[in-house]
This record gives sequence, C-alpha cells and structure tokens, in this order.
Amino acid sequence: MVQRHKGLIAVTVTASVFILTGCSGGGGGNTADVSFSDSPSGSLAAWGFDNADDVGTSRLDYAEKQLSDIDIKIDQTAFDAQKFTTRVASGNVPDVVQMDRQFVGTYAAQGLIVPLDECFAAHSVEPDDQYYESVIDDVEWDDKVWAVPQFYQPPAIILNKRVMDAAGVTADQIDTSKPDVLLAAIGKMYQESGGNPSVLGFDSVGVNQAGLWLLGFDGELMDDDGVPALDSPENARAIDFLKQLFDAQGGYAKYKSFTDSFDVFGDENPYVADQVGAQVNAQWYVNVLSPYVDQIQIEAVPFRDVDGEPFTVASGQAFVIPAGAKNADAACAWALNLTSQDAWMAAGEARAQTISETPGAINTGLFTGSPAADQAIREKFVKDSGNAGFDQTIATFYDVVGEGESYGASAAGQEIQTELKNAVTSVLLGDKSSEEALADAQKAAMRAYDKVVK
Repeated sequence: MVQRHKGLIAVTVTASVFILTGCSGGGGGNTADVSFSDSPSGSLAAWGFDNADDVGTSRLDYAEKQLSDIDIKIDQTAFDAQKFTTRVASGNVPDVVQMDRQFVGTYAAQGLIVPLDECFAAHSVEPDDQYYESVIDDVEWDDKVWAVPQFYQPPAIILNKRVMDAAGVTADQIDTSKPDVLLAAIGKMYQESGGNPSVLGFDSVGVNQAGLWLLGFDGELMDDDGVPALDSPENARAIDFLKQLFDAQGGYAKYKSFTDSFDVFGDENPYVADQVGAQVNAQWYVNVLSPYVDQIQIEAVPFRDVDGEPFTVASGQAFVIPAGAKNADAACAWALNLTSQDAWMAAGEARAQTISETPGAINTGLFTGSPAADQAIREKFVKDSGNAGFDQTIATFYDVVGEGESYGASAAGQEIQTELKNAVTSVLLGDKSSEEALADAQKAAMRAYDKVVK
C-alpha cells in the first residue's frame, strides 16, 4: 500500500524510548519462531482495556466466548511506553498489548513488535477490506502491517449556535479553507473580560491538533518512507495561520490559561457555558455533550483543506504482538476477534442498552476503524434523536470519517510528535518564527530517526 502524507498529533513522550540496548533498526526483531494458525490454544497474557466501558467489556466477553479453550488473563492498566520497552528488553512481555497507533511505526522499526501479515492471512482477514485505508496506513511500515487497529476518531468542528447566532455568524463562515472569512467570524464572536478571553470565537486546538492543520494545508510531517519532513513551506504557512487565529483571540498564553479552566467533561463545559463559538473536536466529544442536549445548541461542519474539501485525520488504538511473545497465535486470534464485525455489533447492542437506561441519552454511534461495522451500527442503532442539531452533528462525523488521512508510521514517529508540539508552541508564544521552529524540530527528529535506522 502506498502511504500518503504522514503526520502525527503531538503528544509528550520521553526520548529515551529510542535508546534500547539490544534492539536494532530494520523492523526484523525476534520473529523467526512466530507462526499463526486458525486454531490457537494455551494461555494468553494481554495488556490493555484499562477502565473498560460497555463497548470494551462487551467485546471482551465476545472474544472470550469465541476462544473458550484459551485461558485469558488481562493486565488492565494504562499503556506506558517506558514500561513496555523495559519489559521487551527483559524478555518479560505479554502476548498482546493495546496501545495508541502513533507508537506502532517506532516499535516496528526497533524490532520490538512482530509483523502481522501472516496473522491476518491465517484468519482469512484482508486488512485493506476490513479497515479504512487511513487506519491501515497508521500501522503499515516497511510494506508490512504491524498491528490490529481499533477505533477511528475523526475530528470535525462542533458549532455553538447560541454564540454564533448572537454574533450574526453563520455555519458557512466557519471554513478553515477561507482564512479571511474565518478570521472575520472570529472577530465577531470573540469577547474579553478584564483583558482576558471570556468567549473564544474559534478554538483551533492548534497544538494538540497541529497534524490536522499541517496536513490540511497540504503539508507533511514525513515522506512516504517515514523520514521526517517537518521543515516544509506548507507546514510553515499552516503554523503562521494558526498564530493569526490565536493572536486574534488574546494570544496563545491567555488562550492557554482560559482553556485550562474549561470544565471539559462537566456540567459547565464550553458549550453549556458559552465559552466557545466553534471548536475542533474528535467524534467522542459528541458523547460528552449528549447529556446536555436540553442546555446547548450545536451543529457541526467539517474541517476543510486548502482546496475547500472535507478533510480529517485518523487516530485510535491498536493491538500489537511484542517480539518474544510466548503465544503469538492466541494473541492474533484474540485481537482479530475483538475487532470483528460480530464483536462490534455486540458492542453496539451493549451501548444501545446503556442508552436505553439513561433518560434523554442519545446514541451517537461507534467509530470502529472498520467501515462495514460503522455502517451496520449506524443503520441499526443510530436513530433520530428529536434534536435536529445533534442529529446533524452526528451525521457530519459520519460524513467525514471516509475522508481521513493517516498520521502514518515512522521510525522516528514519537520524536516527530514531540518536536511538532514544541515547534508550534514556540511559534505561538512568539519565541521563534515558523521557519526557525520547524528547522529545529526537523534536526531533532532526524537525530532520533538516525538512531534507529542507521
């Protein structure tokens, strides 16, 4: 599969993950004795599903029933990068690990996980048919597939119609492909109190969603081989526009202080409290807002690329099999069962039951990483809620999910994430120009890349 533009949402990860005694680049790893079949047996040690909800527990139950001859034990704690590399180095590894897909390329390049093409083949699963192209691109490196994906949380823009209507702003003006139009709309909605923001016209989430903006501006964070490519002029233009958006609303420092005070998951969330006119959000945030359906007025529009087309990026988790796993065969079967159509339908049933027991709750659907499962769940469980704004918002996320582009896989993936976030923050604070910040980020990312591949 030819990979398209590659970017990575910025997250903070320690650089020490790249220095692991005894692991070399090239993605080979200790895979000589790994084989897969359609009839696994024995015991399985898994790591994942911390704080599993109804969607998680229903899929766990389904997989356990399908693999009744396998003794499954799960370490249900959060993934930790340093803990993972230490365990692989010591040889004390679980058979399967759940992690964010942003880690996969780096661990593949270091030989810490095994390729899964034979795993898929043993169970007659064709990855390109089962998952969205952008989702498979997340876990493809060196022409091999290294993980079983799950979930896909596309970002779009959730509108606060109450704030917009008061300012005389319409949905078509929240258009990321038309900078002048968007800036004018922000100017109408933005408010200050005592010199500090009290209402943001548009929250771009420009640091944590920097990859969305750069790729949407036709930039790239790495080339098709995963080599860092942060210092492109398109990337600089995207960051310069982000700075305009922040400067039009008090500047990044004041923005950060204001948004840090948001009750994001609570009764005074930014849409209840009218603290934003519009905000970039992943699909899961619609679930957060659904209990407040009677207190808010929302709609949604897609993020648009430089050509004005709907655009989004893929993100989510995956299951990997570490090098040295004792029962890779069972790990493969477990991961594929957890992400099968039947497992997702079981999750849809469980979520529908939960919603039926919650007065006023709205079924916003599940975004699984598999287009067939998404469609089946939508058709069976996602009904008109009686609130036109919520229904339009839910439909918008379904409309954009097929427009996703992968953040890709690179031997320096984690360092690219960290350096991107650092670069954008330094520009927004006025410490560096976009060209200077990206040049510094590129040098740091290349140093990390060279440590792994050379």
